[in-house]
Amino acid sequence: METHGVPPTPEQARSALADTERVRASATALSATPWPNWFFVTLTLYLAALPVIYGGSLADPDWLLPRPAWTGIMLAGTAVFMALFALAARGWREKTGVALRLDVLPKRATVPLMAGLPVVLVGAAFAFRATGWAVWLVAASLIGAAASVGFHLAFVRLHRKARETA
Repeated sequence: METHGVPPTPEQARSALADTERVRASATALSATPWPNWFFVTLTLYLAALPVIYGGSLADPDWLLPRPAWTGIMLAGTAVFMALFALAARGWREKTGVALRLDVLPKRATVPLMAGLPVVLVGAAFAFRATGWAVWLVAASLIGAAASVGFHLAFVRLHRKARETA
């Protein structure tokens, strides 16, 4: 809004504030937009497979596959996941103009999960190595998949709520 040094009228100021609120609501809706479904499924499968693969690579004797095979699977799977992550991030940024942001979710949910999930996923492999019980790996896989689904649903709900208010 061009005022040429003249203070805006109250109507112009209210209009500018309303425009600012619409832009903010639109940015919030885009920021809360979940990843594409194909990447959500990829992430969920990766989080579910990671404890089993890592557990296999840490197993004392060879477990189901030789240790080098587990290590190769882990390296290849991580490389494929990172490539798909980069593809999803670039495509999503081009489509929406913003990247997926975790800061739109409540910190009381994201901080414990960001600190705890790696401990669970990797810790299960060490617990499996120490005890030989594969239940640790299965439990960690289920927790990782549940966390992925939970975050996706939270983003879907936030996006829906932000769109309704926009």
